[in-house]
Amino acid sequence: MRQIFPAEASDGPIGSVQPGRPGLAEIARLYAYPPPGSPPGRPWVRANMVASADGAATVQGRSGGLSGDADRLVFSVLRSLADVILAGAGTVRAEHYRPVRGTEAWAELREGRPPTPPIAVLTRLLDLDPDGPLLAGAPRHARTIVLTTEAAPADRRAAAARHADVIVAGRELISPAAVIGALADRGHQRILIEGGPHLLGQMAAGGLLDELCLTVSPLLAGGRADRILAAGATGGGDIPPAQAGLRLAHVLADSDYLLCRYLRRDEG
Repeated sequence: MRQIFPAEASDGPIGSVQPGRPGLAEIARLYAYPPPGSPPGRPWVRANMVASADGAATVQGRSGGLSGDADRLVFSVLRSLADVILAGAGTVRAEHYRPVRGTEAWAELREGRPPTPPIAVLTRLLDLDPDGPLLAGAPRHARTIVLTTEAAPADRRAAAARHADVIVAGRELISPAAVIGALADRGHQRILIEGGPHLLGQMAAGGLLDELCLTVSPLLAGGRADRILAAGATGGGDIPPAQAGLRLAHVLADSDYLLCRYLRRDEG
C-alpha cells in the first residue's frame, strides 16, 4: 500500500501491517478522527463505502464482491477507531451483519475503550430477527443498538429489547438528527456509517456527514446496482450546495485499488 496523494507526504510503501508494527500506526494516523468538539456540539460522522470503477455500490446485491485486501485492512482500522458502527436494516440483512468480534478489532486502537464497538442499526418497522446473531449474540460491553420508530409494532420492540438497546428516533420516519443525537447521548463521539445508500443519503442531505472514505474497486459492475448514496421515500433528498462540496485529504493505492479519504469542504 502506498500513499499517492498528497505526493509530498509519501516516503515509500506503508509497511506490512501486523500488531505492533509501524504500518498499523501509520494507517491509523492517516484515518485519525479530529479532536473532540470538531464539529462543535455534535459527534464526527464518517462513512466508509466501496464502489466499482463504474460507480456501483454492490455486485450481486452485496458490497463484498468489490473489496480487496487493502480495503479490508482499512475497514478493520476504521471499525477499531470508531465508537459505534451505524448501518441501515437493508445493509444489515444483505451483508449478514454480526457483532464485531475481538479478533476483528485492533487492540492497540481501542485503548481506554471497550474491546469492540457496538453495531447500531436503523429499522423503521423493526423487521429484524430478535434472536439472530446481531441482537442475541452481542457481548455485554457492546450491546447492539436498535433505532426505530413509534410505528414499529410494540411486540417487535419488546422482543428486540430482550437482547438489544432499543431507541425510538421518530414517529413514522427515523430522523437522522435524532439518530446522531441519541448516539451522542450514549457517549459515542466517533460514528462510522457503513451503509446503505439511503442512510448515507439521509445523513448527507441533513448536513450530518463530515467525512467519506471511499474505496474505488478496479471492477466494472454494469447492471442496475445502486450508487453509494441515494435518495428515497424514507427521508433522503438533494444535498444542499453548501454541504455538497468535498475536499480530498489523501489517496492510498494498492493492487489497482484507490482508497480515498474526503472531508466536507467546510471542515477544517
